[in-house]
Amino acid sequence: MTQTFPGAAPRRGVLSIDEGTTGTRSGVVLDSGAASQVFYRSIRVSHPDDLSVEQDPMEIWTATVEVARRAVSRAGEEGIEITAVALSTQRATAMLWDRVTGMPLLPAVVWQDRRYAHELAAYEAEWDAALLARQGRPVGARSPFLWAARQIAAHPEAAEAHRAGRLLFGTVDTWLIWRLTGGAVHATTPTNAASTGGYLLERHAWDEEWIGRLGFPLDLLPELRSDDAGFGTTDPDALGIAVPLTASMGDQHAALVGLGGLATGQGMCVYGTGAFVDAATGTTPALPRPDLSGVVAQPGRRQGGISHYSLEAYTSTAGSALRWLCDDLGLFASPKELCEEAGPAPARPGRTPRFVPALAGVRTPVWHPEATASLTGLTLATTRADLARAVVDGIAHSVCDLIDAVAATMGGPFARLRVGGGVSGGDPLMRIQADLTGLPLERVTDSATASLRGTAYLAGVAQGLWSSLEEVVEAQPRGRIFEPSITEAVRGDQRAAWREGLRAHLNDPAS
Repeated sequence: MTQTFPGAAPRRGVLSIDEGTTGTRSGVVLDSGAASQVFYRSIRVSHPDDLSVEQDPMEIWTATVEVARRAVSRAGEEGIEITAVALSTQRATAMLWDRVTGMPLLPAVVWQDRRYAHELAAYEAEWDAALLARQGRPVGARSPFLWAARQIAAHPEAAEAHRAGRLLFGTVDTWLIWRLTGGAVHATTPTNAASTGGYLLERHAWDEEWIGRLGFPLDLLPELRSDDAGFGTTDPDALGIAVPLTASMGDQHAALVGLGGLATGQGMCVYGTGAFVDAATGTTPALPRPDLSGVVAQPGRRQGGISHYSLEAYTSTAGSALRWLCDDLGLFASPKELCEEAGPAPARPGRTPRFVPALAGVRTPVWHPEATASLTGLTLATTRADLARAVVDGIAHSVCDLIDAVAATMGGPFARLRVGGGVSGGDPLMRIQADLTGLPLERVTDSATASLRGTAYLAGVAQGLWSSLEEVVEAQPRGRIFEPSITEAVRGDQRAAWREGLRAHLNDPAS
């Protein structure tokens, strides 16, 4: 609780909005660097078929406004002066809307969507090497640009809006910036643009050759700005305040800042819907290795016109696997209950069931976008705790594959690895993760707000609230450390067994 005193200057803070895949949250990040009360509202995700994933753009907007207004109201009650707004968003989720009506024309396509994966695969032989060199990522299994081109061709209302100059395209950040500024700014940032597969890393520009090859109309591209370049002033009709919208970042990039990944080799792992492993690599991009699938180079942040690069690898299923098991199948009451049941269950080599959480394909260590999950090794002696342990082990091994691949691309181990995100709150998962990686893991205090704080730190530095990112990051309290507790030999055996099981499941000798 913030307390003010008569005659004292009001506390200052940044209103931060973190729009994620399954929910949006907002709170004021105070001049101490801590987040005040955070308000949250869930957002629905629909699956029209096995490969398609969609959301309602208006639900994203109304949920954002609701939580941000509650945060503004609470700041007013506590005498906190809001000096800026900062935004972090899920990335590569895209939409088309009408600039005149302000209404979306179609459901948003979510970053997990794989409906065009097979079609995109046909480009890999010709384009992968070129895109890895200039974008830091290959063709991949998704493309918001290909999706948009197909929608414009298939839907007469979208084509007519384009012909009339009313059609707008953008990722979630672009949509929210446009809405928050009353339609004044149609822009995006490097940390969002890179995930679309259309951003030239070292030129800070759109890759028009590749985007045009996909059939996307280049006149629909949003303006590119640095993450802290400023995006106009918020419309009072939206949030009830008119303040600078100062910073906008992709959510994982913001989390990397919030978790202190500023210098080369400092990394993070965030467990949310998916799990993301990121590491800062300095002001020169460390390009992916052709023999390591799923690691991409990207802007970690573009601050003051200077790009600071990072590496990233992710798996689409971490928290989403827990939610599927708990909410959809009802096998456990909650992810917390699942993790608690897994904690006491011992790993029994050759007898413990194995869960491969490939519910949305596999990216690392091998590229299998159409792979499916598996649960094997069940017997009549299998217990509920064994199942829970298999699920937690599967998530931890998948994340360990990401950590190994990012470290190999960097050419050395992580200098520091901090963890965050809602799923990291489970102690059994963190203990198993530290064992499998062989690294100490620091679970940061208030890790659930890492994205929220990271983008607010960038805005606060631009506004003069702090002198540097290092100042505010180092002022935050240290978290709990999870140390590895098994020998190198045991770790090696467990990892080898996982790789053998994954290879057999994917029927891929390269895995």
